[in-house]
Amino acid sequence: MLDRNELKERIKQLKEEKNAVIVAHNYQNDEVQEIADVIGDSLALSRYCANNDKDVIVFCGVHFMAESAKILSPSKTVLLAEIDAGCPMADMITADALREAKKKYPGAVVVCYVNSSAEVKAESDICCTSSNAVEVVKSIPEKDILFVPDKNLGSYVAEKVPEKNIILWEGYCITHHRISVEQVREIKKIHPDALVLVHPECRKEVCEEADFVGSTKQIIDFAEKSEHSKFIIGTEMGVLYKLKRDNPDKTFYLLSQGLICPNMKKTTLESVYNALKEMKYEIKLDENIRLKAKKALDRMIRIG
Repeated sequence: MLDRNELKERIKQLKEEKNAVIVAHNYQNDEVQEIADVIGDSLALSRYCANNDKDVIVFCGVHFMAESAKILSPSKTVLLAEIDAGCPMADMITADALREAKKKYPGAVVVCYVNSSAEVKAESDICCTSSNAVEVVKSIPEKDILFVPDKNLGSYVAEKVPEKNIILWEGYCITHHRISVEQVREIKKIHPDALVLVHPECRKEVCEEADFVGSTKQIIDFAEKSEHSKFIIGTEMGVLYKLKRDNPDKTFYLLSQGLICPNMKKTTLESVYNALKEMKYEIKLDENIRLKAKKALDRMIRIG
């Protein structure tokens, strides 16, 4: 069994041998973020992969993220470091179920949160991220929007774009959805001088109690630029690694100890080492599905 330092060295060697890049989502374990070439949100990582000259992408995240990388980098070998890392919210919608919903709302434009499978993206008109969901919906001429699969993000967008009729899917992130408004009020009493920053995957009443609502990257940027020195963070705990590393003079409190995504924590140094050593687990997509999914992503990317 290799120790931590040996694992890091072997990963570095294998990465060079395979002409590989290691990308890690903000919610990954600290040790995984430490050895990554780049850390970020899922779509930013996929776009980074598409724009570099590496042959192999080792994605430290969950399944739909590695799929997005493959959609945008079809000629590259995309490896998901931990094959059992899935996403419960992404599993709350299937392509078949979406096709049925489209029959029910034939005039609605399907806006698909990137936290979904390639098959679901392929059945959608346009994708969005938590950063640009409002802009994407505003850009659509039609009034009726079928927003899938996150009802909390969809509800947040509906408040920002009241001129649209947004039909919500009954999906949610199990990690963000479990935060209660009572928890927010309680921690604000404990740290009254701290700003509350939460993700729009949280419930509506939780977002209403926050000082700032934004994607993981927007939360990171807000904390970095803010003149405040104390923050209560209402998103997955993995983001604390980057926040603390980049802002040593500031203090960060996790809103709830329940803000842990079990799937994001499945990836370890051993996962990354084994992925590179054995070239597993490779993500493969049906080309027809990939091209349809890419259309939905490209439409979003053109918006900005």
